[in-house]
Amino acid sequence: MATFVLVHPAWFGSWCWRDVTAALNAAGHDVYAPALTGLGERAHLLNRDITLATHVQDVVDQIASNDLHDIILVGNSSGGTVITAVADRVPDLIGGLIYLDAFVPADGESTSSLIPPDRWEQLKQFADAEGDGWLLPRWAPMPWENIVRDIWRVHDETKFQWVVSELRPTPLTHFTDAVSLVNTDRLHAHRAYIRCRTSPAPFDKPAAIAESSPDWTYRERPWSHIPFITQPEELAELLLEVCT
Repeated sequence: MATFVLVHPAWFGSWCWRDVTAALNAAGHDVYAPALTGLGERAHLLNRDITLATHVQDVVDQIASNDLHDIILVGNSSGGTVITAVADRVPDLIGGLIYLDAFVPADGESTSSLIPPDRWEQLKQFADAEGDGWLLPRWAPMPWENIVRDIWRVHDETKFQWVVSELRPTPLTHFTDAVSLVNTDRLHAHRAYIRCRTSPAPFDKPAAIAESSPDWTYRERPWSHIPFITQPEELAELLLEVCT
């Protein structure tokens, strides 16, 4: 039996892992999916003081309060930055790291520093125009409905309505705060990278590094950027494959 801790990305909440959690539970595994402060099920806690450290602490607290050990830590997109910092905080409790189409920051890097500069400038403009300078309202110029259907390829109508209704603005600091890593020499966890080939190009670089390194397990699939919504059962099977 494995213990998974699933970390959602910006705009989402722990709700997005619902079907993956069900599939992993059905296979006999324990699953925890913390909601990051100000997002998802904890959107009511949104405030200007939230930082990346707040979100890292959310996950560390979930691990500590449930006395979890040898966990498989999974992060999607900006959740990759969160799990990197979490693993550095509690390296002895980590059994494996799975980056699901995610950013993989080095010491001193932030999610925003890994996004192409012209793209990040566009995102900052969204924050200034629609988020009072501290909230990032969405991922692209078009409405969420277009992003979810056309870019993330959520074509099932029930899931489409579900996702659109649950997405929330994300504090800009979730993206701009850099990770400060001090325990990388103690982190001996197995690392895996899953590249979803129909998703944005910024993930090509970490995927290429993982694919060419003997220290990583690498897989790629013709999936959207959010397979926990579009291919949850297949994703659960792949998570089990790469963590063994």
